[in-house]
Amino acid sequence: MSDIIDQFENIQIGSILLSHALTAVLLVIVCLLAVKLLLKTADKLFAKLHVDPTLLGMLRAIVKTLLLAVAVLIVLSYLGIPVTSLVALLSVAGLAISLSIQNFLGNVTGGFQLLISRPFKVGDYVLAGNCEGTVHEIGMFYTKIMTADNKLIQLPNSTVVSANITNYTHEPMRRVSLTVTASYDAPVERVKQSLLASAERTAGVLDDPAPFARVSGYKDSAIEYTVRVWCRTEDYWNVYYDLLEEIKAGFEQDGVEMNYPYLNVCMPKR
Repeated sequence: MSDIIDQFENIQIGSILLSHALTAVLLVIVCLLAVKLLLKTADKLFAKLHVDPTLLGMLRAIVKTLLLAVAVLIVLSYLGIPVTSLVALLSVAGLAISLSIQNFLGNVTGGFQLLISRPFKVGDYVLAGNCEGTVHEIGMFYTKIMTADNKLIQLPNSTVVSANITNYTHEPMRRVSLTVTASYDAPVERVKQSLLASAERTAGVLDDPAPFARVSGYKDSAIEYTVRVWCRTEDYWNVYYDLLEEIKAGFEQDGVEMNYPYLNVCMPKR
């Protein structure tokens, strides 16, 4: 019986003993179970870190690929197949591929940066470089922005992360700041009171912080005033335009002249 077992163990498949092959199969099973267990551990870790769902899928795919690659190297090493040259070959191939798809990798890296740093989210109104609009989609390669006139723009993620990003809707409140002019003949206090009254009549203007109106400059033909009010972010443009109209109506009601540049020409008598 023992002779039969020894003969069975000495059977070769190519250059690999059958006993080694069976052990390798068991090793593969153990490695796959270990990969599955480690992936579950990684999932629990990602859940505790509250990783973004889009980023979670990519991170899980990367971890799984790395674990499977390690498992393959372990099995090949056990079977006596040299892995040093294979690792070197893969490294060279990886370098060549990375150089050929440098822009692609730059966009992928940019996608990771956007998902991790979160300078904006879908639905935010942003200015990224020279592109302004509502964020429609944040992908791994491109960020899609819908402009105010309903144009869809795709920006490479590498361009987005290297640009200055202004997020107009990140905070719940925004300040509306307007500059108007009034005649030098109009008393300053009357003009200020008219501006503040216009702010109070404008729907959407918040009481706290309180509206602000002060002289901000003396021009050639008029005094410049700055009026500032706060509103909810979603009400910004309605408040902006409504306040402009209220200021004009308020000046007419209070007898404040909105001057425009003019030139007095004096003709000498002959």
